[in-house]
Amino acid sequence: MLKSQIMTNKELEKRISALEKEVALLKNKIEKKEEPKKHWWKEIAGTFADDPVYDEIVRLGREYRLSQREDYDTDEENK
Repeated sequence: MLKSQIMTNKELEKRISALEKEVALLKNKIEKKEEPKKHWWKEIAGTFADDPVYDEIVRLGREYRLSQREDYDTDEENK
């Protein structure tokens, strides 16, 4: 081996230390991904409690869905 290819103990320790830090970071990332995530709906549940605007949105949505159902029922009867 050439002298330039030989590592000193300090250089080797420095490289090992850097690799150990990188392995620790990667393990941390893996562990974070394995944590169970909250369901999105649990995080926003109750956000619109007692909100009259939201209540109106819900009422209008229900009214629209019912009107679509009535149109479908009327179409089925005419066939």
